[in-house]
Amino acid sequence: MSRFAHPAGDRHADMLPAERPPSPPTDINALHPAIWPRTAVRVGGALTIGGVDVRDLAREYGTPLYVLDEEDVRGRCRDYREAFPDSEVHYAGKAFLCREMARWIDQEGLGLDVCSGGELAVALSVGFPAERITLHGNNKSMAELERAVRAGVGHIVVDSFEEIARLGHLAGRLGARPKVLVRVTTGVEAHTHEFIATAHDDQKFGLSLNAGDAAEAVRRILALPQLELAGLHSHIGSQIMDTAGFEVAARRLATLLVQIREEHGVVLPELDLGGGYGIAYTESDEAPDIKVIADGLREIVTKVCTAADLPVPRLTVEPGRTIVGPGGVTLYEVGTVKNVEGLRTYVSIDGGMSDNLRTALYGAEYTAVLASRTSDAGPMLSRIVGKHCESGDIVVRDQWMPADLASGDLIAVAATGAYCRSLASNYNYLPRPAVVAVRNGAARVIMPGETEEDLLRGQP
Repeated sequence: MSRFAHPAGDRHADMLPAERPPSPPTDINALHPAIWPRTAVRVGGALTIGGVDVRDLAREYGTPLYVLDEEDVRGRCRDYREAFPDSEVHYAGKAFLCREMARWIDQEGLGLDVCSGGELAVALSVGFPAERITLHGNNKSMAELERAVRAGVGHIVVDSFEEIARLGHLAGRLGARPKVLVRVTTGVEAHTHEFIATAHDDQKFGLSLNAGDAAEAVRRILALPQLELAGLHSHIGSQIMDTAGFEVAARRLATLLVQIREEHGVVLPELDLGGGYGIAYTESDEAPDIKVIADGLREIVTKVCTAADLPVPRLTVEPGRTIVGPGGVTLYEVGTVKNVEGLRTYVSIDGGMSDNLRTALYGAEYTAVLASRTSDAGPMLSRIVGKHCESGDIVVRDQWMPADLASGDLIAVAATGAYCRSLASNYNYLPRPAVVAVRNGAARVIMPGETEEDLLRGQP
């Protein structure tokens, strides 16, 4: 018998705690199309992605394993280009970036946002056009700024008075005149987790609109002939499901644009409203359609600028999660299945918080399925946990799984393309998993997995 095939067992479903929803899904083997990659289907019971059976992927590359549906990612890039034909679309590299991903983004005609020297190095190493790169960051080093200026990146988003002075001095020394955007903290309270809300005043990013810091930053930049002020930038947070917060931010930014025109006689040509659009992780999530987002943002910007008698600036958006998140799946092998009577069943897998920190970091929710086969067994309420020495090492907090789930089965966790590999660590000396791209029935490694030798390299 294959290590990925198991006969049906006779374990009974756990009792569902009273505080949880009252009923399991009608089909425990189903793949909800809003959650799983566009090419994900079951063939002979097993999950296939990009025409590749996950059992074959596990045998060849091991588990845990990040699987990325290339056609899904490329398709979502094209969706954004079609939805924003007269705007700039920059992929937010922090969601997931490697050399091959940078090539996909370039080939699909998008720009790229980077927020460190390392991310910039990845992009430049594959010849990504520097003029389509924007450098972010709240504490850019002089080395990072110099590399960006020398490379000729399209925009640098300034985040502090100190950075304006550093960049002005650097540009003068290098004989360059980089385009800059002022990151404005608009005071918008995005309806998301505290750790991924980025536009309220009490946090590290940007220059406060309410306190007058953003206006002062504009004054300082305009006083430096070696810097070109191109526009304003705002980012209100992540995993946002509607455009209401963007409307408030746009109105406040328009107020600043009017102030800049009246005080300096300058009309800024660009407005970057950032990203942060949400995706579906569970069936209860209702992610907005990209075209709805695009139409809403255009309407918002046009309305507020017309009301302020301003020309409509060129709009830029920065999607990350919505491009790469849904196309990613993480494969795990089940190790132990432990029933805690009257509570739930703990399903331990061969990865955990070292390859997906989001659940422990800010309570992220996920959907998982038995991937190596289908099952007719009844459902059991499960908590999918990792192998780390932490009680908080949870990947999926509450998931209905088949009651015959057993050691050796493969589990797939959906929508892990964004922020999982990027946040991965070597906690407990676990090697970081490989990333495999699948397309048209073929698979290839785009980020190799680490080995124990990699973990020990360089130690005396």
